[in-house]
Amino acid sequence: MESGQSEQLFKEALEVMPGGVNSPVRAFKSVGGTPITFRRGEGAWLEDWDGNRYLDFCGSWGPLVLGHAHPHVRERIEKTLADGWTFGAPHRSETLLARKVLERLRFAEKVRFVNSGTEAVMTAVRLARGVTNRPYILKFDGCYHGHLDSMLVSAGSGLATFGTSSSAGVPNEIAATTLVAPLDDENAVEDLFKKQGSKIAAVALETIPANNGLLYQRPEFVAFLRKITRDHGALLLLDEVLVGLRVQPGFAFQHYGVEPDIVTLGKVIGGGFPAAALAASAGIMDQLAPSGPVYQAGTLSGNPVAMTAGLATLEVLFDQGGWDRLMAVAERFRTGIANALAQSALPLQYVQTGGLFWFSFDSEVLPRSAAAISKPGIARYAALHKRLLEQGIYFAPSGYEVGFLNTAMTDAEVDHAVSVVMTSINECYR
Repeated sequence: MESGQSEQLFKEALEVMPGGVNSPVRAFKSVGGTPITFRRGEGAWLEDWDGNRYLDFCGSWGPLVLGHAHPHVRERIEKTLADGWTFGAPHRSETLLARKVLERLRFAEKVRFVNSGTEAVMTAVRLARGVTNRPYILKFDGCYHGHLDSMLVSAGSGLATFGTSSSAGVPNEIAATTLVAPLDDENAVEDLFKKQGSKIAAVALETIPANNGLLYQRPEFVAFLRKITRDHGALLLLDEVLVGLRVQPGFAFQHYGVEPDIVTLGKVIGGGFPAAALAASAGIMDQLAPSGPVYQAGTLSGNPVAMTAGLATLEVLFDQGGWDRLMAVAERFRTGIANALAQSALPLQYVQTGGLFWFSFDSEVLPRSAAAISKPGIARYAALHKRLLEQGIYFAPSGYEVGFLNTAMTDAEVDHAVSVVMTSINECYR
C-alpha cells in the first residue's frame, strides 16, 4: 500500500500538535508505525490520502453505529445547518432527543446533555457528591471514565485503596478523593464500605468495562454493587458512554436486571458529533443548576447539529430497522469467528456482546479484570494490526480497545473480514 501522503501529513501534524494527534491512542504508540491520515468515510469504509480503502472496525471509537455518512443522518444535519448550527439557547431538537433517550432508559426521568463522555462523568460525579453530601467516589481498577482529574487514578499497593494519580498534573489531594477496588471482587468492595461507607457518595462502574479489554462482569457482581450502595446510602453510577445502545436495544444495565441511580451516556446518542449526557430520576437531576445547587454549564451543550445527528441516528436504529441489521451483522461476525476458532487450538479468547467484540491473545481464560490481560498478547496484537492494515482492515490501534460493528457492513464484507482476520491471527502464531 502507498503511504507517502499519510507519512507527510503526519510529519506536518507533529509540528503543530503534541504527538501529532488530539487524542493519545491515535498516535499508534501501542502498535507501531505511522498513523494513517484519513480523507473520507462512507458506509463501512474509510479512505486515506493515498487512496487506500479500509473496512472500518473502529467506527470513530463507537459513535458510528450506522457507519460513515449515513444518508438519513446527513440529510437531517444539512437541513439543520441551513437554519443555524448553534444558538446558546433552547431549541426543539434537544427536547426530542431527550425524549428518545428516556424512552430507552425507562428508569430515568430527566437528562442533561453535555459535549463529551468525560464531561458527562464529571457532572455525574459532582452531582452524586452534591446529592449525598459525601466526598468519595469508588471506582474500579481498569475502568476508564474519561480524563477528569478525580477519575484518572489507579489502585495503590493494597487490594482496595485510595487512588493514586495515573497522570502527571493530578494533585494527590484530588486523587485521594477516589477509592479504587479490583473488578470482580466483592470482598474488596465490602472492606471499603466497612471503612469508608459513610463517606462514599457513589460507586462508579463501566457497566461492561470496554476501555481496557471487554471485561464482561458477572451479573452477581453488578447486583451486589446495587445492593451495597443502597444499604449504605450511596448512589450507583453506571457509565454507558461506550456500551450504551451497542449491546441491546436499550442500555447494558438492563441486561443485568438492575437500575442505577445515575447513568452516563455518549457515543451513539450523538451520531458522530460531540454529545453525551447523564440521566437520573427527577429528584436527582433537579439538583443540577438552574433547578438546584450543583453547578454545570456548557456553551455548546445540546447544540442543534449534535442533537439532530443523535436523533436521526436513533430514528434509523429503532424506527427503520437499524437495530435488527446491527444484530444480523453481529451474529454473522460472531458465528464466523467462533467457527474458525473452534477448528484451531490457539491460546486465544474471543468475546462479543451485541455490536462490540474483543480478542484476548495468549489467554487461557477470558479476563474479567485488566490485570489478567496478557502483556505478550498485547504485543501479538500489534503484529496483527499491521497485517490487517496491509489487507485493508482497520482495527483500533491498541490491543486493549474493543472493535465496533455497524449496520453499513454487508454480508460479503463481514465474511471477507472474518477470513482476513482469522488468516492474519493464524500467521501471528506461526
